[in-house]
Amino acid sequence: MSDLNQPIRAKTPSAEEVALISKFLNDTTLFLGPDPEIMQNHDLMPRTPEEDAAVRQVNDAHVIAKIRDRLQAGCDEGYEMVEQMGAAPGAKWGDVITGVYSASGDLAIASAGGVLIFSALVHHPIKFIIKNWINDPTVGVREGDGFIHNDSRYGNVHNTDQSMIVPIFHEGKLVCWVASTVHEGENGAIEPGGMPSMAESPCDEGLKMSPFKVVENYQIKRDVLTFLQNSVREPKLQYEDMKVKLFACLRIKQRIEETLNTDGPQALVSTLRLTMENVRAEVKRRISEWPDMTVRTYIIQDSTLRENCLVKINCKLTKTGDRLIFDFRGSSPEFTNRATNTIVAGLKGMLAQVFLCYVWPDLPRGQAAFAPIEVITDPHSIVNCSYDAPNSQSLMSIFTGFTAGQHAVAKFLYSCPEKYTKVHAPTFNMINTFIWGGVSQHGETLGNLCADLNGMGAGATVDRDGEHALAPIFATMADIGEQELNEEEVPFLQLVSKKMTRDAIAPGKYRGGQGYTMMVATKDSEQWGFMTVCQGAKFPPIQGLFGGYACGAYPLCKIEGVDVYDVLLNEPHKFKHSIEELMNERPFEGARYTTHHMGMGFEISKRGELFMISQGAGAGYGDLLERDPAGVIKDIEDGLMSPGVAERLYKVKFDPVTLAVNQEATQAARDAERKARIARSVPFKEFVKTWNQPKPPSNMQYFGCWGDDVDTLYVGSPDITRKANEPKPNYMRHPKDVRIEALEARLAAAGVLQDEKQ
Repeated sequence: MSDLNQPIRAKTPSAEEVALISKFLNDTTLFLGPDPEIMQNHDLMPRTPEEDAAVRQVNDAHVIAKIRDRLQAGCDEGYEMVEQMGAAPGAKWGDVITGVYSASGDLAIASAGGVLIFSALVHHPIKFIIKNWINDPTVGVREGDGFIHNDSRYGNVHNTDQSMIVPIFHEGKLVCWVASTVHEGENGAIEPGGMPSMAESPCDEGLKMSPFKVVENYQIKRDVLTFLQNSVREPKLQYEDMKVKLFACLRIKQRIEETLNTDGPQALVSTLRLTMENVRAEVKRRISEWPDMTVRTYIIQDSTLRENCLVKINCKLTKTGDRLIFDFRGSSPEFTNRATNTIVAGLKGMLAQVFLCYVWPDLPRGQAAFAPIEVITDPHSIVNCSYDAPNSQSLMSIFTGFTAGQHAVAKFLYSCPEKYTKVHAPTFNMINTFIWGGVSQHGETLGNLCADLNGMGAGATVDRDGEHALAPIFATMADIGEQELNEEEVPFLQLVSKKMTRDAIAPGKYRGGQGYTMMVATKDSEQWGFMTVCQGAKFPPIQGLFGGYACGAYPLCKIEGVDVYDVLLNEPHKFKHSIEELMNERPFEGARYTTHHMGMGFEISKRGELFMISQGAGAGYGDLLERDPAGVIKDIEDGLMSPGVAERLYKVKFDPVTLAVNQEATQAARDAERKARIARSVPFKEFVKTWNQPKPPSNMQYFGCWGDDVDTLYVGSPDITRKANEPKPNYMRHPKDVRIEALEARLAAAGVLQDEKQ
């Protein structure tokens, strides 16, 4: 018998055995899931020997600039091709982008227009392809190949965005990649349109395409195409836009080949590398000029799109030397069964847009502009969720994360000696639009969205008002679409479209740009419905800057039990063109008038019932008592603000008929308000004694840190917390179960509900 107390010494495996074990493990990999090493890194890949040799051979600044401009023009040409030929509403209105990537997968140059975050994230799937498929004998990467991808866990925003990725070879050697990405919309998710707020797991979110080959010899593989078409509600859309993205990539490939033929591969490779390295160095230089300090800010989300609650996006921005660190610790824990989470790569992509669109728009649009900037988050937080949490509505957290970053950065820019844009208050950040789906008037099953989300109100700047419905925070040169074109394809009308919403303002010395009203009603289908996927009906999703205010809250309003088309035909005088008038005057007898938070799940609508929302306003800049009275009067004349609201907010006195300003009375009113402010004020030490509370209120669901203690996260209740570095599931009850329980309690209190056991 062996002595149990005697330790058994393991045999050291031989080199042959180690090789055999390694081969076994490599050959039997169960699943190539998202790669944390790839997904957590947003910096540039190290310079390769080939790049080093190319830079030594070609480094003349004029040659580099010439080639970069040629590549930029090629990307812009590809962008315009997709916009002109794409079938999806997102393609038609500019929610697309194209880009050129180095052989290592880094984004070097993106098109001037389009959704920068798309291309700023596609370097992740390219690096996945490089790591896993190039040397895989069953896949490989060859000339004429093309790869498709949409799963955000491998590098994207959310599953509604699809990328086509094409490798570029020269004389048999891989020299770079090109890609095109489009917000396609429909992807076979639990709700039509591609962005399901009802998703409670990744399995509810439709197609989840890890990077895989769909093109060989520059031809789309019909078997794979058929599978993809069979997985979505719009097979025609899936096919058409795959072709469009492929041919946009081939056009960029043509421009790259022209460069290869005229300047050679060394010049191309050197241009891509030096463009990225020079931008990265310039970013560090510019950061070093900022003041060394820390700025703290936060943004509140007011729902999960399925229930009302307060969800905190916490941000601390610190600059020291040439280091800039975004610290999002203390933000809400991830929601295990809600879709408003984002993976951290999506957050980084949106922060990159802050810099390339609002801070340093003069820099080439590429990955390098954000590469040296650091980001810290808690694990399993709403801005760095696990791969098991749904994220089809990641826009809710990456857009509010964007605003937190934009708000914090402005504090640094104010005192920065050299500015490349004007200091800018936050732009409105929610996708206030209708997602729709069902059977159209042509008998086709459809699911997508209106392009009205592209009309976000711009924030005010240091010296002027924000522009109305200018552009979305996620894209440049995007459009809001032509309603007449939309009506040819879908069975509903926008009875009010692009009409500025009166009094939906963000006041300040310079006010934010305003948004517009949208009223839709189904007309020619009995199988058609709408959903909305945004926040801000209870609590504004932005903050004002330097004394300016945020916009108001924007609920969804519905008028049911009416056929507005009959009203327009028989009693047109009853129809009003503003939500304010319809909801206050209630002109349709017998109809039901309701308000709703902005996270409405998909609902089938009846003919003529009105669904009404408003696009939001950008934030204000500066003290509203310093606003020029002439600007206030102009807003009244333009129908942007009612006289009563103008007088109450801005303390402006004017003749109600002629609108002539009484300068003396205005000055007196403003002086009185300033004195009233002083009278209301208390010393800061006294203020915090009453303002600061040890815990969140017990009557509201609150998620995230409270105060400066970022190590303790509240999870819906002041009595439920977890440590930031100790993730736990955070499940929300189904809203129907909550409603049923409340109704049963009322029945029981009334003595109606009987015990089932009796």
